[in-house]
Amino acid sequence: MQKAQFGMIGLGTMGRNLVLNMADHGIAISGYDRSTDQQKRLLEEGKGKPVQAAATMQAFVESLETPRRIMMLVPAGKIVDAVIDEIKPFLQAGDILIDGGNSHFTDTDARIARLQDTGIHFTGMGVSGGEDGARLGPSMMPGGNKNGYAELKNILEKIAAQTEDGPCVTFVGNGSAGHYTKMVHNGIEYAIMQLISEIYGILRNVGGCSNDELHAIFSNWNQGALQSFLVEITAKVFLQPDDVDASKRLVDVILDRAAQKGTGMWTSESALELHIPTPAIDEAVAARDLSAYKKERELIDAFTAAPAVKNTVDKEQLIAALHDALYFGMAISYIQGLHLLQAASETYKYEINIAEVVRIWKGGCIIRSVMLNDIRKAYVNDAALKNLLLDKTFYNLLVQKRAGLVTVLKTAMDNNLGTPVLSSSLNYFDMFSTGRSSSNLIQAQRDFFGAHTYERIDKEGNFHTNWE
Repeated sequence: MQKAQFGMIGLGTMGRNLVLNMADHGIAISGYDRSTDQQKRLLEEGKGKPVQAAATMQAFVESLETPRRIMMLVPAGKIVDAVIDEIKPFLQAGDILIDGGNSHFTDTDARIARLQDTGIHFTGMGVSGGEDGARLGPSMMPGGNKNGYAELKNILEKIAAQTEDGPCVTFVGNGSAGHYTKMVHNGIEYAIMQLISEIYGILRNVGGCSNDELHAIFSNWNQGALQSFLVEITAKVFLQPDDVDASKRLVDVILDRAAQKGTGMWTSESALELHIPTPAIDEAVAARDLSAYKKERELIDAFTAAPAVKNTVDKEQLIAALHDALYFGMAISYIQGLHLLQAASETYKYEINIAEVVRIWKGGCIIRSVMLNDIRKAYVNDAALKNLLLDKTFYNLLVQKRAGLVTVLKTAMDNNLGTPVLSSSLNYFDMFSTGRSSSNLIQAQRDFFGAHTYERIDKEGNFHTNWE
């Protein structure tokens, strides 16, 4: 059998669909999984395609042409290290080993260092798009070193999602840049999902919208400035019938307790370490944590009678305000994530091109949206842009949407509805837009009780006062 051009370890949903994607593009590929059932399933689904499956790790490596291009799609953590230990004796200098899972970027740094003396190129690559993306074209964020990427470029560009600006893959940056970028992507994803949830809560509880109306609203929004994957699938969610009782909609019988795998939390942790404010992402993580307290929430909810619905604007005005509020919040989510990515690039010497990252997020990935077109323009015009709010055109666009957000927040507060990400988005925008804040008082307090010193507006240096 001919030598395969690419190898895949882990033939679950994502791995198998990426294999079939490659095969559809004429790429000869070999797969390996400890499960013989997964091996058989690959061969069945790949019948008639240039696909083969190996029974052992050694046979798998020997089935590949050199330099070997091997991707692991296995659960993050110890399993990745176990696979590296198993395959390492069969590899040689110049081979490329890719971790395509959601590994923490510090683990990727450690693995790069561990393999450095072997000459094996280790690539941490974020992959976004889910099952459909893997099969039809994902967004991919590889990092590591340019020599390793050069051996992958032609294959990855063929299988990536395609937009008018090119394939949704690029060499993101040095070291763990790929996994760091995917982590930030996921943090933004957390924030936007929570935003949509907050908007949904107001439409349902204050606007009294039925599922059919909710479907129509989100479908309409997806035709304009809010066009995005998450808005698109949200519209579809409201039409899905319950598998158990077809007279009900599935969304109404799903428990309001949101799960998470930790990537949003990782984003918040890194942002705190780098002193980059990402409150929209932080609040989205906290909201999922709070949702887990289902029993406690129900007990507290029973303390008082449900308040009467209050709404000072008519339904169409409310929907228009919610549109602008969602746009504003989505923009802030991107702004905070990209600010963090820029800071991390400088701190960790990733050399990330933010405009290129935004470009590859335009197709295939979960946070793709039409808004990214305007965001990319800002970074193309100024590659050193620290924060998107410094782009006056984009800033003025949010100024126009602010009134709608304020209306929505007032409505939510009048109706006792929590809107943590919408609220934090407005606070972030207003604080970042204020040249003279009230933080001088904090410095006075710190110097008062701890002699921590303060700076002055009229002199250089640090000062201390003996407070009375």
